[in-house]
Amino acid sequence: MTTNGATFKVLVVDDSNTIRRSAEIFLKQGGHEVLLADDGFDALAKINDYHPQLIFCDILMPKLDGYQTVAIIKRNARFSHTPVVMLSSKDGVFDKARGRMVGCQEYLTKPFTKDQLLQAVQQFGNPDQGAM
Repeated sequence: MTTNGATFKVLVVDDSNTIRRSAEIFLKQGGHEVLLADDGFDALAKINDYHPQLIFCDILMPKLDGYQTVAIIKRNARFSHTPVVMLSSKDGVFDKARGRMVGCQEYLTKPFTKDQLLQAVQQFGNPDQGAM
């Protein structure tokens, strides 16, 4: 179902069950393998275990927020090239700039559409990243 036929392993990190499930449905409809994490610590464990090719990460989460989570991911040499798309209900210039500073490639404002998610996967999904 994807436009170029590629299937990607995608991790969705969000403390909202509704957002995680919506993203999972949209991404699976696009033919992708989906992993879910409900906070930054859960995400770090799943990244280490499953090596996703793309990560969607919420900003406002308990324990470890999205900025902290992405900074940790990007400091690890094994995952520093894994693309990260930030998800947030905040769409201010400061929020987007802070996301870029910690290493995210893109910033989607919630609520997002199926097309926005699938377009981000096609743009940033890295077919070589998950082969470890």
